[in-house]
Amino acid sequence: MKKMDKDGLILCDLQAEAFEISIDLCETSSDIFVRRFMNSKVSKNIDNGGILETNLQSKDIIEDVNEEYGKSNYGSVKYTHDEMYWIGYIYRYFSYIYSLTSTQVYRLIKPKELRDLFLPYHTLSPEQAIERILEAKHLLLDEKEELQRQYQIFKRIRMESKA
Repeated sequence: MKKMDKDGLILCDLQAEAFEISIDLCETSSDIFVRRFMNSKVSKNIDNGGILETNLQSKDIIEDVNEEYGKSNYGSVKYTHDEMYWIGYIYRYFSYIYSLTSTQVYRLIKPKELRDLFLPYHTLSPEQAIERILEAKHLLLDEKEELQRQYQIFKRIRMESKA
């Protein structure tokens, strides 16, 4: 797992803004937009950081996704702007710190699941929210770090029991 840095935060904000404005600029449902985005060429460009070398804005990203998949009005369920912003941010944060592609992260957790977690998790830090999601799904993406965390808990409990 790598640490979040300035470039990562820029990518998180850019993706979150694109997700948020998709509500107004796309006719598809939010789920369809997210699926298209997470499997698109532009998401691959974000994954490898290449988008940082361009001046693409969130509106341009929406246009690229629409151009790649074609405009559609499939689906009718639209999430709120806040939900979409958070979902976009979490997806990118997850992808960035675990060095996973957008497609891999999308396969791990679907937008409906994230929407259900918005209210309880949106006040947590992105890292905490992702850890809880992984715990709930019984997934270990960084086994060494998890073993170290468990060892620290064990040491603390052992010291408390000796006192």
